[in-house]
Amino acid sequence: LQNLDEKKSTRIIDNIIDHLKKIDIIDEIVLGISDGVENDVYIDIAKEKKINFIRGGEKDVLKRLIDCGDKVDATDIFRITSESPFPSYGFINEAWQQHLTTNADATFFDDVVDGCGFEIIKLGALKKAHKDGEDRHRSELCTLYLRENTDQFDLMKVEAPLHFNRKDLRLTVDNPEDLILCKAVYKNFIEMAPKIPLDKIIEFLDMNPELIELTKSLTEVGYESMYLWRDDEKK
Repeated sequence: LQNLDEKKSTRIIDNIIDHLKKIDIIDEIVLGISDGVENDVYIDIAKEKKINFIRGGEKDVLKRLIDCGDKVDATDIFRITSESPFPSYGFINEAWQQHLTTNADATFFDDVVDGCGFEIIKLGALKKAHKDGEDRHRSELCTLYLRENTDQFDLMKVEAPLHFNRKDLRLTVDNPEDLILCKAVYKNFIEMAPKIPLDKIIEFLDMNPELIELTKSLTEVGYESMYLWRDDEKK
């Protein structure tokens, strides 16, 4: 809900939704909203943006994701989170075509700047994960069961160019420092918004190392908590 641009009152979630509306292969946008009066504001956003929404439990994010799919009779779900204002739109069509061609249960775009990845998952695979998984799978780690049980699912990856795999950068807003950086990015590329190319963002940050330094301590912690399903990264 934080503003990327105060003058126009453009919030992070506004840029995400406006961005997704410009992607032809996405048929519907659904907000999966947690229960609780503190989250009622997201209902107002959904109505303002003329998109669908569902309400569900705070902890079982996987169930909310499934309910989002059921809400619009989806076969497949493109999933991103609401705190990451700059999706990697340049790779979405490629990922979707690969997902269709291989008939994958899930297609992942992982090895990229934190906040710019995404997942495409068959709704049926998510329902199996919810049914067969444990409580830790019925959480914000919505695809953890799939990633841990590769013998049960056909999983695919879209590889980003190496220069997009930057562990010294993050474009997700969990801390005040993140917001300062993302606001600087948005201000510089406001004429391109909402679809700001990731390569342009990386180039801008490399030219402004003080912004990278601002979030340096956060990147290490953030990337350590990602991809815990990989044997070589498990603690």
